[in-house]
Amino acid sequence: MNIHSFIFAAQMRIRDEHKEIIVKETALDMLVELGFDGFSMQKLAKKAGVSPATLYIYYKDKEDLIVQLGIEEGQKMTRSTMEGFSPEMSFEDGLRLQWKNRANYWLQNSVSSKFYEQIKHSPYYEKVMAVYKDEFKVKMTAFAKKAVLNGELKRLPFEVYWSLAFAPLYNLINFQMQGQSIGGLPFTWSEEIMNQTLELVLKALKP
Repeated sequence: MNIHSFIFAAQMRIRDEHKEIIVKETALDMLVELGFDGFSMQKLAKKAGVSPATLYIYYKDKEDLIVQLGIEEGQKMTRSTMEGFSPEMSFEDGLRLQWKNRANYWLQNSVSSKFYEQIKHSPYYEKVMAVYKDEFKVKMTAFAKKAVLNGELKRLPFEVYWSLAFAPLYNLINFQMQGQSIGGLPFTWSEEIMNQTLELVLKALKP
């Protein structure tokens, strides 16, 4: 391959990668706006400015596209959530970091977060989680078990623990995304509100 052919091939690869990024971003926006039933490959091609045939270079069909996007967004979310985290941390330090990481990701990636919520309540969820859930599950389980053994956490059914540990955080995030709390009252996210809520959660979870 001569230098001109090499440059041309590199330029084509960059253009193809750029096109794929546009397809993914457009698909996420449309899936959040239209839902799974209202979304179609034909609508995506038109909105992204590509031919339908181009989409099938990247994905086998609509289901494959949704699952692949779910896996990618789930992996991004997991990496962000686990940044700096270790199962060996004290329960208070670990939970505090989890809240910070989760809040940062969800508030800075609202479209991806809304899409992932759609995935969680869809038939695609099992296929998505089958790819990357193991490492996350192992670390979070080890963290909770160690906290119980060290007397830092009450021994609770998993569902009760998870509801107490994380549901309050996601309620605050939902208020922020909606721009209001219960009854339409205005709501603005702040670290002070998050930390005040976290302190009450820690108090409820400690033996």
